[in-house]
This record gives sequence, structure tokens and C-alpha cells, in this order.
Amino acid sequence: MLGHRIGGKRLGIVGMGRIGQAVARRARAFGLQIHYHNRRPVAPMIAEELGATYWESLDQMLARMDIISVNCPHTPATYHLLSARRLKLIRKEAYVVNTARGEVIDEDMLIKLIEAGDIGGAALDVYEHEPAVNPKLVRLARAGKVTLLPHMGSATIEGRVEMGEKVIINIRTFLDAHKPPDRVLPSML
Repeated sequence: MLGHRIGGKRLGIVGMGRIGQAVARRARAFGLQIHYHNRRPVAPMIAEELGATYWESLDQMLARMDIISVNCPHTPATYHLLSARRLKLIRKEAYVVNTARGEVIDEDMLIKLIEAGDIGGAALDVYEHEPAVNPKLVRLARAGKVTLLPHMGSATIEGRVEMGEKVIINIRTFLDAHKPPDRVLPSML
């Protein structure tokens, strides 16, 4: 029942949109140093508020972090963004947290690296082949190397009400012959 202190550790956030920024705010309360990679830097005011350091190179950031938090959307450009090559850059003691989309990480390579002791562990709320969960991940969870959740990061009453309201807004906007604010990308179909 022993864990590790996280105060003073380096958190590398992949994707610094609304969710990445919320993660950064919470992580600062635990004394983590905030680092991030994004398509472009956040506004200087936001970076200052979060005490966040921007890394233009994802590879360089991954190689230096204690915890990696994946918060980017799944698009053709982010499929296996954390590829086998990039996962091998992560420090042996580091942990990977994915609450974004399973397809962003090469799950098979993540498993191999954790099994070999080349990555400290992982916490996953999403899986590459959902709803299926790789049996090797289940074994690693039983061994205390990974934490698995059933894709429930948004499972709050408030979150689900907001999702429903978004659906209503999108339907009304579409029926009014306008482009809905939350469209499905044709490249994702």
C-alpha cells in the first residue's frame, strides 16, 4: 500500500485545450510542475496563470516528464500520437494517464513497455479497441502496474446534463439550417 509523492514532479500534458487546462489547475494544487505540448502555445495569460511551460517538441517533453497526461482529441493526426517510438522515450519511472481517446496511444507497445519495466505504469479510462479491454491490461492491473476505469471520466450528473444540452443545441442549430457547433469530422467516419 505504498505510493509515490507527486509534489514537485513534472506533469507533461499532451493537449492543452479546455480539459488539459482543467487538469493543469488541479495538478498545481498538488504541487506538480506543469509542462505541455499543444499544436500552438496557449495565450500568455493562461500559461502564466497555470505556471505552464510550453514544449514545441513532444519528443523532448515526453523524455523528461514524471507523469504524462493525454488530453487531446482523436483525429487522423493524433492516431498513435504516442507511437511505439515515442513511448520508448518515456522515462522508466514515469506514468501515463489517458482520459482522452484510446487510439491516441499505441496500446500494445504501452503494455510491452510496462511489462518490461521500461515505463512505471499507467492509468487508463479509455482503450484502443473499446469496448474491449486488452486482457494483458487486466493482468497488469491485477499486478498493480495499471489502473483501469470503464470510460467514465465524464460520469457526473452535471457532465451528463451538459452533454444532453449540447445535443439539443446541435439539433436546434441544424434544424434552423445552420452548422451545428459540434460537428462530426467527415475524416472520422
